[in-house]
Amino acid sequence: MDIKQAIKERHSVRQYSSDRIESDIRIKLENLIRECNNESGLHIQLITDDPECFDTMLGHYGKFSGVNNYIALVGSKNLSNLDELAGYYGERIVLEAQMSGLRTCWVAGTFGRGKCKAEIDAGEKLVCVISIGYGLNDGANHKSKDLSKLCGVAEKDMPSWFKEGIEAALQAPTAVNQQKFFINIDGEDAVIKAGFGPLTKLDLGIVRYNFEAASGHKCRTV
Repeated sequence: MDIKQAIKERHSVRQYSSDRIESDIRIKLENLIRECNNESGLHIQLITDDPECFDTMLGHYGKFSGVNNYIALVGSKNLSNLDELAGYYGERIVLEAQMSGLRTCWVAGTFGRGKCKAEIDAGEKLVCVISIGYGLNDGANHKSKDLSKLCGVAEKDMPSWFKEGIEAALQAPTAVNQQKFFINIDGEDAVIKAGFGPLTKLDLGIVRYNFEAASGHKCRTV
């Protein structure tokens, strides 16, 4: 499976088996997380064998079951683009997990923050978590807004690389499927802007990673 296929096939999954993540896959994810932290300055962590974080009223409300593993997206409050970084690097890890046979779900509210086992140092913030494990299902497609509401370039005028990027961006997970972003072309560059509302900066990072991974071109935030 390549990255484009992973983007296409990756959907949110909330029910997981009790199987532990295989050691070679766990090591691969931990190495990737270390690389992401070195690049970004974040403090992302993979927490395994911890059922307590999702064994809460909020977790049950979110219809989660069997969640024993999660990725904690943690970073310094001094980072002005903390949420965007968390989305960008979190999605990079999510797609690697998909290619490794795991399933995931971005979770901003329906988990027990007080029960999260991640290390959160002084001056740091837990942005959100991502449940991860062997899914009992593969999730389902989400509906997408009309292209004209998310992109300033008509499909007939799109360079091939931009078209690949925008298709991947439309498949990106966003909070309650809000898709509050807008992508355009500025000269030879793709540019993306977040809309207004909760979690839009987190979504911005997720969408931007999908665009770049599929297109092979950078997408600049404006």
